[in-house]
Amino acid sequence: MKNMHPISGVIITRNEEGNIARCITALQKVAEEIIVVDSLSTDRTVEIAKGFNANIFQLEWKGFGPQKNFGLQQATHNYILALDADEVLTDEAIAEIQLLKLTGLNGVYEFPLLNFYFGKFLKHGLEYPNYKKRLFDKTKVWWNDNLIHESLIIPKGHSVLRLKGHIKHFSYRSIEHYISKANYYTTIGAIELKSKGKKNFLLKMLFSPGFVFIKSYFLKKGFLDGFHGFITAVFNARTNFLKYAKLWELYQNEKSDLQNPSAK
Repeated sequence: MKNMHPISGVIITRNEEGNIARCITALQKVAEEIIVVDSLSTDRTVEIAKGFNANIFQLEWKGFGPQKNFGLQQATHNYILALDADEVLTDEAIAEIQLLKLTGLNGVYEFPLLNFYFGKFLKHGLEYPNYKKRLFDKTKVWWNDNLIHESLIIPKGHSVLRLKGHIKHFSYRSIEHYISKANYYTTIGAIELKSKGKKNFLLKMLFSPGFVFIKSYFLKKGFLDGFHGFITAVFNARTNFLKYAKLWELYQNEKSDLQNPSAK
């Protein structure tokens, strides 16, 4: 049966030499071309991607949404399968996509994520199933311009279909890796909140961390993931607190600048 819908795989990268080969190897089983948008990596990411005949485009970092939209613009085919470099399609997901390509893609498709935390894939808590919309027609759907926590802009009435095959997300190699990334993401998150005029940081700092822990560990049954689930629930609460603490600091710095303009 003839392939009805060729796919362009789009990956954004920044110093992903430890992940990119694994990501592309699986993606090539369903995608006719691989687009890599690299934000000026200083490791072997680009060299490794070139070894897989990926089309490489280097772009200074603009934020997750803009970076991914740039990738859409470079793609030859309308249907896009968007992955982060630390994500890998499972065999089940590959089989589902291959069948869809033969029978006809129609709409947006979302996948459950299996997130890897400190040596274990988590199947409970806030981390699972954590569905992500990754396969779509770029002529009808595209990313918003969020610096972080980007999402697809989907027209009203456009179908969204849920697949069974997982995407494995190699999120955090270690606790140190988690803390490093969380520091970066909370900074960007605070900047984005401030750009939107959000000022409810006091209430969020007081109440959100506790609620996030209860939701992650108890309501979403994170305790079933053992001590990994407990650590992750604590870290989720901490990350939430840090984001709003950093938002508070941004407003404090702005206030200080207004009161002491000569100090700049």
